[in-house]
Amino acid sequence: MSANFLAIDFETGDQQPDSACSIGLVRVENGVITQEVVKLIRPPRKEIVFTYIHGLTWEHVAQAPTFGELWPEIEPLFKGVDFVVAHNASFDRGVLNACCRAHGIPAPNPRYECTVQIARKVFNIYPTKLSNVCQVLGIELNHHEALSDARACAKIVLRAIDHVTRLP
Repeated sequence: MSANFLAIDFETGDQQPDSACSIGLVRVENGVITQEVVKLIRPPRKEIVFTYIHGLTWEHVAQAPTFGELWPEIEPLFKGVDFVVAHNASFDRGVLNACCRAHGIPAPNPRYECTVQIARKVFNIYPTKLSNVCQVLGIELNHHEALSDARACAKIVLRAIDHVTRLP
């Protein structure tokens, strides 16, 4: 079984879903990682309250493009995929939709899959924080770095596909 999908991870600056300050995207085509993109994003507010989680400060993102300025570069990655995957997909979908809405961009509406659910259903992994899942599956992770988190999600899906196709 081959899969075409996009793994996505956002880091945010504050509690508001439109505050994306970093995005990691990993495109998988026919079961192979074909493209990896990580971008800093200038959020709409200068106060970055989640520095303690991801290490990003206003100084890191002040000169970065806004989400609206970045969108034409990343939007093609969403084309032609069977689904988008993220760890706790409802969070990343909410950030994507809020950022699109804030910039007057029609949000893509792909099917979403969640690696939290995949880890539970396919591998019976609990707890299912991304770091726990990666540890059990032996996937390298620099947690809360957007590209590393997206890459880990892609690898979880690829492992799940491999696991399911090996079952009798």
